[in-house]
Amino acid sequence: MIEAFGILLLVQGVGGFINRLGDGSRSWFVQLYVLPESLHIAASVVMAVLGGLLVLAASGKRKSRSGN
Repeated sequence: MIEAFGILLLVQGVGGFINRLGDGSRSWFVQLYVLPESLHIAASVVMAVLGGLLVLAASGKRKSRSGN
């Protein structure tokens, strides 16, 4: 479950970041609708990093369980 949430955050963060650097057209990235425009890039980076950390933590936890 944590890994799925991490993947969701990662996709939302990277996609929102690319969208803001590109043309900034309407999209399905949550932070672009919820936050003020001045926070879009920062929020996207934070979401991507947090999502990546959650995915890594979940996969590391899974590996440690299967190794014992």
